[in-house]
Amino acid sequence: MSALESLEQALEEAREGGDLMEALTFDRITAEALDLSELTCRRLSFRTCRFTGCDFSGAAFYDCDFTGCQFAECRFPVSYWKTCRLTGCKGDGGDFRRGRFKDCALRECVFRYANFTGTVWERCALAECNLTESALAECKISKTTFQTVDLTGAELFRTPLKGTDLSSCTLDRVSLSETCAELKGAKLHAGQAAVVARILGIEIVP
Repeated sequence: MSALESLEQALEEAREGGDLMEALTFDRITAEALDLSELTCRRLSFRTCRFTGCDFSGAAFYDCDFTGCQFAECRFPVSYWKTCRLTGCKGDGGDFRRGRFKDCALRECVFRYANFTGTVWERCALAECNLTESALAECKISKTTFQTVDLTGAELFRTPLKGTDLSSCTLDRVSLSETCAELKGAKLHAGQAAVVARILGIEIVP
């Protein structure tokens, strides 16, 4: 049985048994157009897998690991993530709208142009991630750390960042409200303050 067939069989069994997949490991799977919506995943491990056009809408992930995985044109709206770890994953253009992330760790991940509008982040850690041109509008971020995260061109409209340390992040061309209220109470370094000044139309004279 191939790795993909193992996943398809596990998915079929899950649909017949309460939409639960638990304690499984999948390596080097290439899957297209799979329907994993509303699935509950517990203690799953995905390594070097590629998903194309798959639907994870409303899926819930508990204590899952994704390492070196790629998600192309995949949908994750209203998904729930608890104590999950994503390392070296790529999901450019992914749809994560209104998802919830709790106690999760994302490291060296690339989610350029992804839509995270309306997501909730609680006690998460993002390190060395690329979120260029991503939509992070109207998010709720609490006790979450950003270390060397590229937010170039990201939309942060109506996402309060009070108490968040963004001093190691790239904030060039971010989209904010006219008053930059989103950054009120956030920790920035001097160079980033100049970026905010440009957004406000303030000319910095050397």
